[in-house]
Amino acid sequence: MSTVSLAQFHQTFFDESHEGLDAMETALLALDGGGDKELVHGIFRAAHSIKGGAATFGFPDMAAFTHEAESLLDELRDGRRAVDAGIVEVLLRSVDCLRGMFARVQSGQPLADADSEALRHELAAMVGRTLAPAAAPARRSDDASTGWSIAFRPHRGMLAGGNDALRLLRELGELGELKAEAELDRLPGLAALDPSECHLGWRLELRGDVTRAAVQSVFDWVEDECDLTIEALPGAQVHHAPVVAEAAAAVPAPAAAAPKAAAREAAATESSVRVGIDKIDSLINLVGELVITQSMLDTFREDFDASRLEMLQQGLAQLARHTRTLQESVMGIRMLPIGSVFNRFPRMVRDLSQKLGKQVKLDLVGEQTELDKTVLEKIGDPLVHLVRNAIDHGLETPDRRRAAGKGDTGTLRLEASHRNGSIVVEISDDGAGLNREAIVAKALQRGLIASAEGLTDEAVADLIFQPGFSTAAVTTDLSGRGVGMDVVRRNVVDLGGSIQIRSVAGKGSVFTITLPLTLAIIDGLTALVGGEHYIVPLASIVETVQLRSEHLRTVTGGGELFHFRDGWLPVLRLQDAFACHGTRRPIEQGLVVVVEGDGSRLGLFVDELIGQQQAVVKSLEANYRRVSGISGATILADGSVALIVDVAGLSRQLSRRRAA
Repeated sequence: MSTVSLAQFHQTFFDESHEGLDAMETALLALDGGGDKELVHGIFRAAHSIKGGAATFGFPDMAAFTHEAESLLDELRDGRRAVDAGIVEVLLRSVDCLRGMFARVQSGQPLADADSEALRHELAAMVGRTLAPAAAPARRSDDASTGWSIAFRPHRGMLAGGNDALRLLRELGELGELKAEAELDRLPGLAALDPSECHLGWRLELRGDVTRAAVQSVFDWVEDECDLTIEALPGAQVHHAPVVAEAAAAVPAPAAAAPKAAAREAAATESSVRVGIDKIDSLINLVGELVITQSMLDTFREDFDASRLEMLQQGLAQLARHTRTLQESVMGIRMLPIGSVFNRFPRMVRDLSQKLGKQVKLDLVGEQTELDKTVLEKIGDPLVHLVRNAIDHGLETPDRRRAAGKGDTGTLRLEASHRNGSIVVEISDDGAGLNREAIVAKALQRGLIASAEGLTDEAVADLIFQPGFSTAAVTTDLSGRGVGMDVVRRNVVDLGGSIQIRSVAGKGSVFTITLPLTLAIIDGLTALVGGEHYIVPLASIVETVQLRSEHLRTVTGGGELFHFRDGWLPVLRLQDAFACHGTRRPIEQGLVVVVEGDGSRLGLFVDELIGQQQAVVKSLEANYRRVSGISGATILADGSVALIVDVAGLSRQLSRRRAA
C-alpha cells in the first residue's frame, strides 16, 4: 500500500486558512463599525475551521491559540458578552498573530513565540480562565535523539480500516537503522486465527538522529487504533527543543537567518490559482474543437490536390481561430480580481488613521477588475506606499480640515478599471494636495533643479519620485526617510506600466497607475530598423505618420522635433538609439510611430512597419542582461529574435538627454 502523507495537504490548508483570516479581518472591521450578529457567526466559523485544520495537520500550538480566540467568540455569539472596540482590537491582533504563525510554520520555525503565548493568556483571561505557564515538557514532539524505543501494539481491528502494520515498519526503516522484535503473546492457535485481525505487537529500536515528531508522524493515521509508546533509548543523546521562554530570549537572532528562512519558504511554498469550473469546461471544449480540426487537416496528408485548396485554407483559418481562443482562455485562467489586493487596505487605513489622529473614509471601487496573477502579486507594495503617503501626507487632521472649510472625515479612494487594453488603478484623496513650494525648495536644496522658473506643475510633481526625496520635517516610522516613491515608480515601470500625478492645492491628489493586463503576451507592431526587427507595444502607439524634411526642426544639441497636432514632439531615431547597422535613411523614406510612455509623447523613426502580431515575452535580463530601452524579446515565426521596445524607458532617456 502506498504511503499517505498529510504534508501533501499542508499548502491547501495554508491557502484556505489565509482566506479564512482575510474573511475574519473583513468581518471584524465591519463589526467595529456596528455590524450585525451574523458577522460574529462568520468569524466564529472561520476560527473553528482553522482550529480543526491545525489539529488535524499536527500544529497543536496553532490549535491551542485558536481555541482561546474561539472561546471568546463563543461568548460574543451567545450574547454573554457585548462587542466593543477593545474586543475587536484583541481579535484583530489574534488574526495578525495567526498570520505570523502560518509564516513561521511555512519557513520551518516553531509556531509559538513569546508574543503569541502572551496573547493566548490574554484571550484566556478575558473568558475567566487562567492558563498554566509554559514549561519545558519532559517529552516534546520536536525533541531529537540518536535512538528511540518504540512499543507498537495494534488493536485487533486496525487492519479492517485498510492500515498495514508492515508498511509502518518500512516507513520507520527509512528514518534510520531499525531493529524489530515481534510480540506473539496475543497470537491464537491456527484454528482460531482470523486473518482480518492483527494479533501481533512489536518492540522496535530505531537508531539515527531522528526527531520525535518524525517518529510520531509515521503513526498519525493509526494513533486511535493502536497502543503506542515512544521513549528515548537508554544512553542515547537527546537534544531538547527550546521552550517558549527560551525561544523568546533567542528572538534577536543574527540577521542572516531571515534571508535563509525566506529562501526556504520560497522553495517550499507552491503558488496556486483557484480556477472556476466554467473556465475548465471551456478549455475542454476548445481542445475538442482543436482535435476535430486536426483530424480534418490530417486528411490532406495523403490525399491533396488543387481542387481542395479552398478547404485547406478554411481548415487553417479555423485552426488559427481555435488557437487564438485557446490562448485567451488559458490566459484567462491567470486573471484574478484585484479585490484580493484591495482587501488589505481597510485594516491598514483603520490602524494608520487611529495612529495619526485622523478620520479617514476608504472607498473601494472596481474590486472585480481582473489582471494577471504576476502583475497582481507585484502591484501590492506600490499601492501600500501610495496609501500610506496619502494618509500621512495628503489627508489633514480634523482641525485642519475644519479650518480649510472641509468636513472632519477625509476620503481615500482606490479605483480599478480597464481602459484601452490596460488596467488603470487610481489612488485619490481630498486632502491638501502637493505642496509646490516645499517640493521646489527641497529640490533646489538638493541640487535637483537649477531654478523653478518655467517648471510646470507636472514637472514639480515628478520630483517626488527622485531617490531619497522627502519634504517631511520629522522622520517617523511612516515617512520622512525619502524612501518609497522612487520604489513605487521603479516597481511600476518594471511591470511595464507608468504612474502619473494630478494635484490641486487644497483639493487633493490623484495618482494614476497604468499597467498591462498580462506580462506574458503583448500585441505589437513589428518594425524594421537597419535590417533588424523590433516590436513596438500596441498599447503605447498613438498613431503612425509619414514626414517630409520640411516638417522637422533641429534644436540645440542635435535633437529633432516635428509638428504633431497642436504641439511639437521629439523624434528618436531607433537606428541611432540601438546602434543598428545599415544605411541611415532620410526622414521621407521611413515612418514615425507616435508613442506615449511615462506620461509624455515622442516619435520613433523606423524604416518600415511589417505588421501587427502577438508577441510571447521572454525575459532579456534572465537570459542575457538588462538593456536600456528594451523591455524583453520574442521569437518570430521564422525563428529569429525580435527585441521589444521599452517606450517608457526611451522616453525617460530622451528627457534626461534634453535636460543635460
